[in-house]
Amino acid sequence: MLLGIILALIGGSLVGVQNMFNQKVNEKAGGWSTTALVLGMGFAASLVMGLFFEGRELFSFGSMQPWFWFSGLLGVGVVTCMVQGVKRLGATYGVAIAMASQLICALWWDSAGWFGLEQVPFTLQKGLGVLALIGGIIVFKLGGRAVQTRSSQSYSAGGTVKAES
Repeated sequence: MLLGIILALIGGSLVGVQNMFNQKVNEKAGGWSTTALVLGMGFAASLVMGLFFEGRELFSFGSMQPWFWFSGLLGVGVVTCMVQGVKRLGATYGVAIAMASQLICALWWDSAGWFGLEQVPFTLQKGLGVLALIGGIIVFKLGGRAVQTRSSQSYSAGGTVKAES
């Protein structure tokens, strides 16, 4: 379990860094070029590492539902949406919303037992955990707004607050 937690923490950190890198590429190259570059490099790296570590077993897919083969196509949506979300919201807010969305969807799919997942009963505790995360994102976003409002005000000689134009 500890290894799983460590790997999930590393994975989350890598997603955050990747989103920032992707945004920098997007500033120079555009959204579709960024998506092609990111997924193309990911394919090349996966292929080389897979061949090195697994050899021919890399191409042994066993018996799985054919529609699962297309999960890589979802990566196009992931990269494109994240690049545009970070561009419009900033890295922290964009990634936080994506994380909340992932948690909500994972809870929903686990609870329903979709996509061949083992059905995990929905509990009030799990629902409250998701709501706490969403509440934290709202507090994070609104907290930044209060700081911006204070910093855009100036004080007159008499101590009264005047908003700057």
